[in-house]
Amino acid sequence: MEVPFTWKVTGWFVIGWSPEFPEGETKPLHYFGEDLVAYRDDSGELHVMTGHCKHLGAHLGHGGKVVGDCVECPFHGWRWGPDGSNRYIPYEPDRPNKVLRLQVYPVREQYGIVFMWHQPEGEPPQWDLPDIFAKFPEITAGPEEYYRIYPEFSRRAEREPVHPQIVAENGPDSSHFRYVHGASVTPVCLEWEAVDNEWRFLTGWPDADSDDPDTMSLRIHSHFSGLGYAMSAFEGAQNHRLIFACTPVDDGYSDLFYSIWWPKRSLDEPDIPPEDIQRKVEDRFLVTVFEDLGIWRYQKYVERPPLARIDAKPYMAMRRWATQFYDVPPADTHAGV
Repeated sequence: MEVPFTWKVTGWFVIGWSPEFPEGETKPLHYFGEDLVAYRDDSGELHVMTGHCKHLGAHLGHGGKVVGDCVECPFHGWRWGPDGSNRYIPYEPDRPNKVLRLQVYPVREQYGIVFMWHQPEGEPPQWDLPDIFAKFPEITAGPEEYYRIYPEFSRRAEREPVHPQIVAENGPDSSHFRYVHGASVTPVCLEWEAVDNEWRFLTGWPDADSDDPDTMSLRIHSHFSGLGYAMSAFEGAQNHRLIFACTPVDDGYSDLFYSIWWPKRSLDEPDIPPEDIQRKVEDRFLVTVFEDLGIWRYQKYVERPPLARIDAKPYMAMRRWATQFYDVPPADTHAGV
């Protein structure tokens, strides 16, 4: 997908789920055009940094070892600390190279999801990672009242031709639910606002059994934190939460992550969802991301869309809000500067 803005987007981005990063193992990653290595040290803390050893360029994620809080290069045994510094050279044990340093990416884990901060120039986080269970006071259920999200209620789509802004623009686009997802009614955007790095909106599903068009059977409270992901909490006929994330891999492609917190039938149930609940969530909800992908894979970005009156104001307001997360110009423009 060709877009008139950079794929080097600033913000918090999902890179996986906590169980995918076991203690004592390295894992190669590739995001924002960079080879990365993730490793969980002996204390259980997760780290992400540039993937290639500064010595002779071996990839730390392929054959590297975790030693204490360091990652050890598989080529010559050089060790790199969680701050990116060279801590140890085995054949010069008292003389680490204090000049060399790997770039470190801030990482946060929240309710089993792993987030990485990205800013093209390596600047530190500009805002805190919001808490999906503290964002929506309308729904008071805590994380212990839901089944686990991974692996049963999580899905990943890899290297799709989708930019994060395209995913974000689904927010004010309530009309597509009828045509893409087969909704029996057309949702309406009840409220929306841009607050600093957040885009917040409330979507209502009209009650088909009511003669009053203002009666809603379901309200969906959603917040985007930057362009990396959206958090949503459902109030009414359904009472689940979800996170939908889009993380650029290279210019032109992203990985998409989708997780659902489905409420337990009772607090006495284990965290593992029963098979009938798994089938229900899979058939009715986990498929939605792939329905959207059926459009996004072949979509052309329209810079000046002829929007209907009901969509125009929130749609264009979101596009203006999104510009704050582009700290560098598009790749072709940037190259010519």
